[in-house]
Amino acid sequence: MKPKEKELVIGRRSALKMLGLSSAAMLAGGFSDITAAEAATEMKPKKMKPLVTSGNSSVAFTTGTDRKHMLFEVIKPFDKEIRAGLKGKRLVIKPNMVVTNVPLCAAHVESLEALLEYLKPIYKGQILIGESSSSFNSSDGFANYGYLDLENKYNCKFVDFNGAKGKPFYILDRNLHMDEIQLINELADPDNYVISLSRLKTHNTVIMTGGVKNLAMGAPAFLPAVNGGRPASFKRNMHSGGPRWLHYNISLVTQAVRPDFTIIDGVEGMEGDGPISGTPVDHRIALAGEDAVAVDSMCCKLMDIPLEDIGYLNYLAATGYGNIDYNKIDIIGSENPDNHIKKYKLASNADYQLEWKDPLALPSQFGSTPRRPAQ
Repeated sequence: MKPKEKELVIGRRSALKMLGLSSAAMLAGGFSDITAAEAATEMKPKKMKPLVTSGNSSVAFTTGTDRKHMLFEVIKPFDKEIRAGLKGKRLVIKPNMVVTNVPLCAAHVESLEALLEYLKPIYKGQILIGESSSSFNSSDGFANYGYLDLENKYNCKFVDFNGAKGKPFYILDRNLHMDEIQLINELADPDNYVISLSRLKTHNTVIMTGGVKNLAMGAPAFLPAVNGGRPASFKRNMHSGGPRWLHYNISLVTQAVRPDFTIIDGVEGMEGDGPISGTPVDHRIALAGEDAVAVDSMCCKLMDIPLEDIGYLNYLAATGYGNIDYNKIDIIGSENPDNHIKKYKLASNADYQLEWKDPLALPSQFGSTPRRPAQ
C-alpha cells in the first residue's frame, strides 16, 4: 500500500537542507543578501504552533459520491484530537475561494455544511468562517456559493478578511531582500484553531494546490486603496519572484499559519489551468488529517503529480513541518488510495512552473556586476 519512494533530490545536493537560498543569495547579490535570506527564515512569530511531525502522520481517506457522508467519514477518526485542540481556542474555518463567481474554484457548500454539522455538538461558541479572495469583496462569494444560508442553521459568522490589517511578517522578494507583509490576524493567531477546507486543484504557478496553500495564500492581507492609490495586496508580494520564490514564501508563511486540521473535498477536482479556469474531474474521493503536508502529499499521489515537483511541500518537510514520505503516512479507512489515482492534466504553462527546480540563471561566480564601494 505504501511503495518505497526514492529520496527526493531537488536542484543541488544541499537544496533541501538549505531550502535553496544561501548559495543563490551569495551568487545573486553578495553576502548582504545571505543575511537577508537567513533573517527571513528565522523571522517567526513569538508564539508558534508546534511542529506536526515526530513520527508517522495519519491521513483519513474515503471514496464515494455522497459528499456530506464522505466528509464525516474522514473527519470522525480525528474526533479526539479535534476536541482536544478546540479547548480554549476560537474556531476559524478557512474555505478555499479564489474568486467569487466560479463555483469549481471554491469549497462546495455541502462540504462546509458537513463540517459545521460535525462541529455543532462539540463546539458551542460562534464559528468564524473567513476568506480573503483575490476578488476584493469576498462577501460576494459567500452569497454566490450559497454559504450564507448556513447562518440560519448553525452558530457561524461569515467574515470578509479583505481590508483587515494583520501581523507583520517577512518573506523574500525577487532580489532576495526581506519584504515585510501582513498576515491576517485571525489566521495567524496561535490561540485560534484553524481548519483548512479545500478541494483538489491544479495550479498555474506551483503545479497543485490543496490545504497548505489554501491557508498560506489566504493569510497575506489585501488592504484597500488609500488616497486614490492601488489596493495593497500582499498576495502579489508572495508571487513577485515567480514560481521559485512562491514555493519558498509559501513554506515560510505556513510556519506561521499552519492549519490545525485540513480537509480535502475531492468529489470533484479541477485540472488544467487552475486554480480558476480549469475543468472538472470526477474523482469521488475525500481525505483529511492534522498534518497538512501529509494530506497534500497524498493529494499529489492521487492526482498522479510527482511529489518532487511541489517545492513548498518539500521545503516544509525538510524543516520538520510535515511528512511527505509515503512510508510514514498511515492511511485510515478501508479504501486503498493507490486504486483511486487519476492523472490530472496540468496547466498549459507547466514547463515554466517547473523552472524553480533548475539552477538560477546567474553570471559567473559572485556576479559580473561591480560591487558598490565600501562606505
